[in-house]
Amino acid sequence: MEFWLWVLIGILIIIIVLLIAKICILKKSADEIADGFADRLASDTNTLISISSRDRHMRNLAKKINIELSKLKKDRQRFQQGDLELKEAVTNISHDLRTPLTAVCGYLDLLEKEECSADAARYIRVIRNRTEALTQLTEELFRYSVFTTISDGTSTEPVILNRLLEESISAYYAILKQNHISPRISLPDTKVSRMLNRSACSRIFGNLISNAIKYSDGDLEITLGESGEIIFSNHASHLDEVQAGRLFDRFYTVETASADSTGLGLSIARALTEQMGGKIDAAYKNGILYVRVIFDFA
Repeated sequence: MEFWLWVLIGILIIIIVLLIAKICILKKSADEIADGFADRLASDTNTLISISSRDRHMRNLAKKINIELSKLKKDRQRFQQGDLELKEAVTNISHDLRTPLTAVCGYLDLLEKEECSADAARYIRVIRNRTEALTQLTEELFRYSVFTTISDGTSTEPVILNRLLEESISAYYAILKQNHISPRISLPDTKVSRMLNRSACSRIFGNLISNAIKYSDGDLEITLGESGEIIFSNHASHLDEVQAGRLFDRFYTVETASADSTGLGLSIARALTEQMGGKIDAAYKNGILYVRVIFDFA
């Protein structure tokens, strides 16, 4: 009896060892699939996920993942090609619109010098207003298509965010005063320097200040932290959480904003921020709009 008990125990030990070995093999295969999947997503390659295990189920799983990766790659290539063609089309269209718009503005200048009735003068003012709005939209479309095609190889340089924020406020100071906005800026004593594209960063700050001018109730506070976090905040009683969440959508404008607003300013700011490795978001709390830009890399 004791002999057979030891035999049973031996068999159980062998089964346990085999199960542990099987689990280890399956775990290794799962790790290989996970690493291969992450590598294929991060790189543009045609190689398939391969595993060392001969387990039928794990190899079948790898095969199905390879099929889905192939479909994903085709969809990604189609999307990238379509996105590139769309940006090229927008650039070409906006560029082609500049010439006729310039001619229209020139003839409007001549018409305004001519003697005309009160009604005719009013019509000319309406045409001028709409032409200027169309010109601004065309320029924003052109800038958007140009800025969003900045490559990863864009030149960077050490940018002191403290100084650049001060320069941006100074550039918009007259417009802020015209809108009865007295900005408050809080900067750390230490210099916050980041490797960025100076022109793109200046554009981001300019667009965020312009956004504050459109939606502010009369205040603007800009805070820079030593971590590279910049917060633009202002009271905006006519906004809500849903509208604040859509501010970065292309062509989205709040009804109470300026009629000349194109809805591209914050889209450009987001595109430029992300291309330089930063993050940008917006939140609305207790009647205050917060737009946060983060360049938290040294």
